[in-house]
Amino acid sequence: MSHNDHDNNVAFIKALAELLRENDLTELEVSREFAKDNSLNVRVSRQMQVATTVVAPAAEPVAAAPAAAPAAAAPAAAPAATDDPASHPGAVTSPMVGTVYLQAEPGAPSFVSVGATVSEGDTLLIVEAMKTMNHIPAPKPGTVKRILVGDGDTVEFGAPLVIIE
Repeated sequence: MSHNDHDNNVAFIKALAELLRENDLTELEVSREFAKDNSLNVRVSRQMQVATTVVAPAAEPVAAAPAAAPAAAAPAAAPAATDDPASHPGAVTSPMVGTVYLQAEPGAPSFVSVGATVSEGDTLLIVEAMKTMNHIPAPKPGTVKRILVGDGDTVEFGAPLVIIE
């Protein structure tokens, strides 16, 4: 491999890292074929910080902070703030890393709100991953008890999104 090839590969990897940052991705993997026996395989990843919140009077780290939820969800979330939402039997968790949207488009009404009754398969929210809008359906019928994420929040795989009872 020549010095020029090395410089081109470094520039390519830097460009991938910039794409990762600009699009708020956690991982990107690319394979490039140059010739029959010449290829470049690159995997660029970064660690996302998990938000923590302080619950008065004691401090407790929370994966998806109830304080970041919409104003309508905050009063319903307050009494159960010490419970782990991920362990709740009615928790709907994120199937992927992405950005949460509570409505179909800006200015549109939210898919659900606290106290709303949902049927199995109803869209609860959208998780955008790699420019793809993934509708998250209700896994069972019930009433939305808590919304644990806010519009535009970044979520990790397995993060609790909504509690349905």
